[in-house]
Amino acid sequence: MSAGSDKEANLAAAAELVTSAAASGANLVALPEVFAWRGPQEREPEIAEPLAGRIGTFASELARRLGIWLVAGSILESADDRAAAGRCYNTTALFSPDGMLAASYRKIHLFDVDVEGRIQVRESKTRLAGDSPCCVDTELGRIGLAICYDLRFPELFRGLAAAGAEIVVLPSAFTAPTGRAHWHTLVRARAIENQCYVIAPDQFGASSMGFENYGHSLIVDPWGDVMADAGPGGPCVVTAELSAALLARVRSELPALGHRRLGA
Repeated sequence: MSAGSDKEANLAAAAELVTSAAASGANLVALPEVFAWRGPQEREPEIAEPLAGRIGTFASELARRLGIWLVAGSILESADDRAAAGRCYNTTALFSPDGMLAASYRKIHLFDVDVEGRIQVRESKTRLAGDSPCCVDTELGRIGLAICYDLRFPELFRGLAAAGAEIVVLPSAFTAPTGRAHWHTLVRARAIENQCYVIAPDQFGASSMGFENYGHSLIVDPWGDVMADAGPGGPCVVTAELSAALLARVRSELPALGHRRLGA
């Protein structure tokens, strides 16, 4: 997707894509980071809403209607803590086929960077950092959640693997300059070193923060093979069949997770 500042138009586009994915047989569908609204950064606290608000209700009803597990990209979640000081969380939410909120994860690592002449972003101006990793059991496997810039922090993914994650879903709005350099390499690395599937839906096209998003939504298997790549642009759906047998074989034949000598 390439979301803009018209929330209802974004939700309509998301519903069409998710419905298409479900029609193709998908049991788990994931949307990109901030799929429902991207606009001027200073408006984010104003736009933010509870997980039970318009966007969460939309995702819940869509999951229930289609009978799928749905990762609702990420939602700008309002914070009622006085310490929030006009900021909000960037939160991904997993909805079950009965429409229940099964898990939520607040992005831990905020994208505060200045790549000279190309990117200058300060997410911490309007967003709060989460502090709790998230893994949840489903009939499709144990799912871990992460968001975009989290990709650069392998300790988070290793913690998810240690908690039993077999699938990690990474909604993203990765920048084009850093995406060209690192996106495929890092997504594949996180899959290889943690011997898990990584599903990484990504925004494409112009962003409200003054840079292009990279696109190339990916599905990568536990051996690091790219099973699906959406390419650089155009709204679309990519699908792949995840195999519990392949995951078990990779972990059995190359039991690196069990060979760890350092860390928790």
